[in-house]
Amino acid sequence: MKTIAKHWQRIAVTLIPLAFVLLHAMGIVPMGGMQRLDEIFYDARLRATMPKTLDERIVIVDIDEKSLAELGRFPWGRNKLAHLVDVLFEQQHIALLGFDIVFAEPDDSSGLSRLTELARNEFKDQPGFAERVKQLQPELDYDAVFARALEKRPVILGYYFTSDRDGHIAGALPAPVLSGAEYKGRTIAAFQWTGYGSNIKELAQAAPLAGHFNPVADVDGVVRSLPLLAEYKGQYYESLALAMFRRLIGSPAVVPGFSDEQWLSRSYQALDRILLKEGKSSLSIPVDRHVATLIPFRGTGGAQGGSFRYVSAADVIAGRVPADSLKDKIVLVGTTAPGLQDLRVTPVGEVYPGVESHANVISGWLDHKVVLKPDYAMGYDIVILTIAGLLLAVGLPLLTAPRAVLLSIGVLATVAGINTWLYLSFGLVMPLAAAFVMTTTAFALNMSYGYFVESKSKRELAHLFGTYVPPELVDEMVKDPDSYSMKATSRELTVMFCDMRGFTKMSEHMEPTQLQELLTGVFSKLTSLIRANRGTIDKYMGDCVMAFWGAPVDTPEHAHLAVKSAMEMAGAVREINLDHRARGLPDIGIGIGLNTGTMCVGDMGSNIRRAYTVIGDAVNLGSRLEGLSKIYGVDIVVSETTRKLAQDFAWQELDRVRVKGKEQAVAIFWPMAPVTQMNEATTVELRTWVSFVKAYRAQNWDQADVLLLNLSRMNAKKFLYQMYAERVASMRLLPFDAEWDGATNFETK
Repeated sequence: MKTIAKHWQRIAVTLIPLAFVLLHAMGIVPMGGMQRLDEIFYDARLRATMPKTLDERIVIVDIDEKSLAELGRFPWGRNKLAHLVDVLFEQQHIALLGFDIVFAEPDDSSGLSRLTELARNEFKDQPGFAERVKQLQPELDYDAVFARALEKRPVILGYYFTSDRDGHIAGALPAPVLSGAEYKGRTIAAFQWTGYGSNIKELAQAAPLAGHFNPVADVDGVVRSLPLLAEYKGQYYESLALAMFRRLIGSPAVVPGFSDEQWLSRSYQALDRILLKEGKSSLSIPVDRHVATLIPFRGTGGAQGGSFRYVSAADVIAGRVPADSLKDKIVLVGTTAPGLQDLRVTPVGEVYPGVESHANVISGWLDHKVVLKPDYAMGYDIVILTIAGLLLAVGLPLLTAPRAVLLSIGVLATVAGINTWLYLSFGLVMPLAAAFVMTTTAFALNMSYGYFVESKSKRELAHLFGTYVPPELVDEMVKDPDSYSMKATSRELTVMFCDMRGFTKMSEHMEPTQLQELLTGVFSKLTSLIRANRGTIDKYMGDCVMAFWGAPVDTPEHAHLAVKSAMEMAGAVREINLDHRARGLPDIGIGIGLNTGTMCVGDMGSNIRRAYTVIGDAVNLGSRLEGLSKIYGVDIVVSETTRKLAQDFAWQELDRVRVKGKEQAVAIFWPMAPVTQMNEATTVELRTWVSFVKAYRAQNWDQADVLLLNLSRMNAKKFLYQMYAERVASMRLLPFDAEWDGATNFETK
């Protein structure tokens, strides 16, 4: 909670996009761009998941350009359409026929009305003329011919509604499938119309079942759904697809379906389904608040789209389609000819046959597949946005930029995954745009705030500490910049002094640029090891580097890391010498002194030049220990305080010394190896050395000599043993001193 409170401003900034998208989701501040983006997502997902397979059950008899070329411009004489119907039922034996065409005006193309007028006027005195016209009437009354072809056959005619101001009315409407009374007093948001264009009365009586084929385009002009019921003067009329589907399954009654969820408010008005009810059984078709259904497109449309079989109307009329090749098929008569204006813009094609929209809906119902944006999509969107928004608001400020990217991608992937799962498994179209916009905007705002506001502290810290402190420590510091400053404080730290041996000799035989290159290479390697072990570079002094551990970032294991770094540096110098020998350059050596104690650390210096450094008695002792490394022939000298805090190493005590400026003697040590890397020979050597130190401090020179002899056999080249052999030989000449504490005094630095 403390960490969250610390980032409250950044969390508040991240919550801003959540507030805006929630206002959009609740309909308080609708954003058209968000709706358009949702449509883009829907269209892309629809295209990606279309089955693109042929539905053999449905066939489209197409009044295409070929048909127009053979039979003339449309509308044709209805005797041709009557012949088309006869062929489909008598030769092909289809199961159901639907017309995505309206026949709103009488057909006078036969000339019967002119002949009747002539018989009544100019040729009324002509013997037999009127009688002959009367005999020809059954053949020339194309509407009657067409009506006879439709009678008693499973045929569904089409018609349209209009919203003209004048309330255009043509033809005869079929009977409504629902009345306003059946809605139980609820206000249903079905599409309302003021006029219609339907089939002439003679045809409507011959084929009483009909359905409207009104396309409903979204704001962007794209047709994505079909209304199943349309309202006209308080009555509700079914669509062409619904009328055909009902006829296929036995013409059940249409009953409104309202949600029976107990948690919904009594004021909830939406119709969430329509029921096709026959007896005690019923089939439920989910609908949206406009009593419409999304079109489950199978493919890109047209004969080349591969969703439905297309047969040219001219081929059917001319008998070029083999008999029974359409047996038991559901047939829709429509047009793809551009001049007949039944091409729509859809998500799957900009020139899409309107007749195929109805075919897709029927196909989806036959497959029990309904695609729907439910009324509770708003509630779903609010819940998803709230959960994702709060997760981002709390998570993004606490994470580094790479992890913030991963969190944002994870949130988007999860939301998109749930959205896609609901679509593929249940046919539910849920909003996605608001979550996408919120996540990307929250990430952008969070990163911007972090860069322009919080990273200011990081840049200041990097400016102050960047040359001293490893970048990874600066990254830790910027998480809580207020806890770090250049103000001097007293803390327990471990200090290191590292001096390069042989530098003066090399400088006498090398060009300045060569010397600079060599020194830079050595210091770069040693510095990288110090920084890799969380050390802070204090300064470079000629051929010496000073560093310390435990500040500015608190590091409890500072002594261990300092010793580890020193041993790695000694190993690195040995590798450098191998390279020098190959290049004919002289060897170099290093001497390292380590001490742990209370030191003053902070920004120190003058008004002209300042530095982040450590001072104090413990620092001075570390410097003295570095100088002792040459005397004892080792590369690392460590104080007892450091040794006690670094228990993971095997230690060889070098001596007890009293350095210049200190009256109290201190024990000094050399790290032989990490405890885990000690072998049996080294362990025996260390045990023998411990026995020697006891004999030495007890002034038992004979035992000391014997132990030194054994040690020399174990490691003949070790300078430490040679030095102590000389020291024991000198000490033999002195009388026994009961006051001697075994320490060696050094009067120089």
